[in-house]
Amino acid sequence: MQIYNTLTRQKEVFAPIDAGNVRMYVCGMTVYDYCHLGHARMLVAFDVITRWLRASGYGLTYVRNITDVDDKILVRARDNNEPINALTERMIDAMHEDERRLGVLPPDREPRATAHIDDIIVMIETLIGRGYAYQADNGDVFYRVRHFERYGALNNRNPDDMRSGARVDIDQAKEDPLDFVLWKSATPGEASWPSPWGEGRPGWHIECSAMSTCCLGNTFDIHGGGPDLAFPHHENEIAQSEAATGQKYVNTWMHAGALRVDNEKMSKSLGNFFTVRDVLKEHDPEVVRYLLVASHYRSAINYAPDTLKDARRSLERFYNALDGVEAVEGGVGDDYATRFTRAMDDDFNTPEALAVMFELVRDINRHRDDAVRAGALAHELIRLGNLLGLLERSPSDFLQGAQPGLDDEEIMRQIEARNAARLNRDFAEADRIRDALAEQGIILKDSREGTTWVSESR
Repeated sequence: MQIYNTLTRQKEVFAPIDAGNVRMYVCGMTVYDYCHLGHARMLVAFDVITRWLRASGYGLTYVRNITDVDDKILVRARDNNEPINALTERMIDAMHEDERRLGVLPPDREPRATAHIDDIIVMIETLIGRGYAYQADNGDVFYRVRHFERYGALNNRNPDDMRSGARVDIDQAKEDPLDFVLWKSATPGEASWPSPWGEGRPGWHIECSAMSTCCLGNTFDIHGGGPDLAFPHHENEIAQSEAATGQKYVNTWMHAGALRVDNEKMSKSLGNFFTVRDVLKEHDPEVVRYLLVASHYRSAINYAPDTLKDARRSLERFYNALDGVEAVEGGVGDDYATRFTRAMDDDFNTPEALAVMFELVRDINRHRDDAVRAGALAHELIRLGNLLGLLERSPSDFLQGAQPGLDDEEIMRQIEARNAARLNRDFAEADRIRDALAEQGIILKDSREGTTWVSESR
């Protein structure tokens, strides 16, 4: 298995520290609002990675944290006039619901920042004791970036070339503009905890260093996250963790690609900002998951009406091939599995893995008259699809998923009305009903056994 390492900027043969067992940490949500499509991209990407590592025989400890104290959380709770715990619990429940609908398996451990305050304080004390951190005149504790010689290696940046800007806070209390906060002194009325530096709360970056090392040890195999976290968040994590422990922090760094909407960055100001739950009101969750799986996890994804239509058509090809075929385990040879495995072992190349599945679709359709052969091929297609979190429903459940505004009962009433019109030889009325359903994405299929329907891509 080869995995692309952001730190070395190349694919590397994956060799866990503890042979056969993988320890992976992924930066999770800051729970002040509902998950958006960019979060879904990251969640699904690492869900596929998790599934494949386990399918490959590795024992895996997958840790994905929750940031439940943060500036954005405090502001949102104040604006909502609700306690921060009430806000964060509500958003965590919503996040878990969104994950389940997208077929994202839960992590093995889901630590919360507020449960690791003591660990955070110990790490900051260690950094101060080793000269990597200091308390400023305003009470905040900062990390001395220039004391860490390897700062910038993950993103190939030289601190001397960095300039203060959008991602570097300017604070007169700092010794250097590049320094970042580890502990924020308390503001009246905000959540705070006692510490050697007075009442306050942790900075964002130190939370992940403390949670990851507490859950997985000073050095672990994989650290992942979204595309916007490589700098400064992950760069800062490396600096904090390695300065505190004196050991290498992570062997392999992985970052999911960005998600764009109609080829533009998703932004509330552009009016193209979508939460997961809003998208799933209009689109089948498996269609959305397929769209996110069909691109390589490091590639950018464009979310647009046409891409969703293409995703649904692709899933329809799979489910149409399975429709009417009894999947039975049997000998289909090792070729499909071998090529699927080769693709996934090459840095989780899902587009190539899906290409193998489409070959299976073609072969199922060629052998539909051979129930044994078609059944064995269908079983293999389902097995491989399940490894990606796909094809976990019956064909009828997917193909007859009604479009918004239509339910199954209404569709059946229309079909019965059409059948009655045909019996009365009122073919114009029968055609009108058929065409009206087609305009709403419902395609009728007539056979000797009667009329069935499928929900067409829109």
